[in-house]
Amino acid sequence: MAYATNHQHPSIQDRLEPAESNLSKVTSSGAVTISPELFEKLYLTPKVPHAGDNIKRFANPTPLGFVGFVISTMTFSMVMMGWGGSNGLAGVAGIFFFVGPLLLTLGLIFEWIMGNFFSMMVMGLFAVFWLSFGLIQLPTLALSSAYSPTGDAAEGAASVGYNATIALYLIVWGFALFTFFIFTLKTNMVFAGIFLFVTVAAWVLSGAYWKVASGDYAMAGQLQKVSLFFISGM
Repeated sequence: MAYATNHQHPSIQDRLEPAESNLSKVTSSGAVTISPELFEKLYLTPKVPHAGDNIKRFANPTPLGFVGFVISTMTFSMVMMGWGGSNGLAGVAGIFFFVGPLLLTLGLIFEWIMGNFFSMMVMGLFAVFWLSFGLIQLPTLALSSAYSPTGDAAEGAASVGYNATIALYLIVWGFALFTFFIFTLKTNMVFAGIFLFVTVAAWVLSGAYWKVASGDYAMAGQLQKVSLFFISGM
């Protein structure tokens, strides 16, 4: 009787505590915790293997392409804003062929050799933009004369068909640039900002051509001076 009186049976809580303790140990030892940065690096932006050692043998071509982009973009935007009384792009037509596109094309080739796909796409995009837009600005080609019944380039440059066509072209470019803006959102905020401003700039410049087509030259001039290309080049 004495043994039965002094002996205390363990409670249900006492019997559950060791089981809970063992369970927690099993869970903690089997769990793996990674930071959000490591998760993004592993699954969202995995490291792309490079074939060969080109990345060690060649210099980084990205700055070369950016120099061409910045010089062409800032010159174009300052002329469009009329700084210092500047007017017309015929005097700086070389930026559309021998500055921007040439440096961007060289950068594109070496980005392809290095295996940098996105940089290659960006440089190719801007290279063909400056080339195509430069053809419009060359006075020797006089492309606008095709829109004049008399073959006069000045008359064709003020026609509805000519300006509406360029406006549509710039709208399409704006959508293409906007897709690149979306691609760069999770990659680099500087690149995302550049593509955002260039996208809006293309659409604003398109609006200027639309206003010329409708005969609203005052508004067209104001839209031309709101050159967001300058911010992009900075």
